[in-house]
Amino acid sequence: MRLKGLLVMPIPTTPGGQPATAPALLQNGLRHGRYEDFQALFTGTLFVSITLMLFAQAGLLTGSTAGIAFLIHYWSGLPLGGVFFALNLPFYWFAWKRMGAEFTIKTFISVGFLSLLTDLGPKVIHVDYLNPLFAAVLGGLLLGTGCLFLARHRASLGGATILSLYLQERYGIPAGKVQLIIDCTVVAFALLIVPIDRVLYSILAAVVMGVFLWMSHKPGRYVGR
Repeated sequence: MRLKGLLVMPIPTTPGGQPATAPALLQNGLRHGRYEDFQALFTGTLFVSITLMLFAQAGLLTGSTAGIAFLIHYWSGLPLGGVFFALNLPFYWFAWKRMGAEFTIKTFISVGFLSLLTDLGPKVIHVDYLNPLFAAVLGGLLLGTGCLFLARHRASLGGATILSLYLQERYGIPAGKVQLIIDCTVVAFALLIVPIDRVLYSILAAVVMGVFLWMSHKPGRYVGR
């Protein structure tokens, strides 16, 4: 319709004439298609893989299973991507039981993508100088953005992210708040292996990521799932 020369979009309604709720909108064709899911999963994991490469270059860490993978990588020299993939295997059972088959399959694909991109990254990207403060802020934002892409397409990168999304959907606890607590705890354990200044930068990255998700990923805000 037009109102005083302005084009006004009609409000979606149900067959009974009532305003359509989020579930009704999903039933009427607003679900993501396979190509949309693929581009989101690939883009999200690409952002995160770039972050992991930056962190490895700057000697920083992240939280969740990725942070544990970093600690094992620094301590043993094993490939970061392979360690990350192996650490996530036990979490798929919980995801299948609590979050469903679609979420679990997409998460498995995302973790596989990330493991592959992380190990291939150093062959195509090399940074000669990287300020750790800049890496922490940029990495936190890239991590948050990548995880947001995945969450809005019913996927995650495994580990604590599965738990944080489950607690948000089941109990309404903000995923960013849960992720922030878990990530800072994991990074704090790095004091046994990593110099304290790098740990502090890593905690800053975890805070930036957690606050970003806390503000951006809220129940009911995004319905195109």
